[in-house]
Amino acid sequence: MSKASIITRDVENIAEPTGNVYQSVAIISKRARQLSTKVREELSSKLAEFASTVDNLEEVFENREQIEISKFYERMPKPTAVATEEFLNEEIRFRMPEEEEDTSLD
Repeated sequence: MSKASIITRDVENIAEPTGNVYQSVAIISKRARQLSTKVREELSSKLAEFASTVDNLEEVFENREQIEISKFYERMPKPTAVATEEFLNEEIRFRMPEEEEDTSLD
């Protein structure tokens, strides 16, 4: 039995670290983009090893290793799921911008 791809989350747990669900989601999405970029670059570099300099369609064939690499990356957890887990486990460092006090009206 495979792990569920959709997990119900308690919005209050997500909002708790920042006090605002929207700020929490923004932090999670930024981390997910970082993870996605890292995985995409890693996959591209591995698949680049199989790149052919010849653009002849007759010479293009399925490479078993290339397929296995692609399947491995397809089975990996999605960046949003990883980022959400990291956030809820307090593994992401973030800082909130300090609200500036308006002292010019004194």
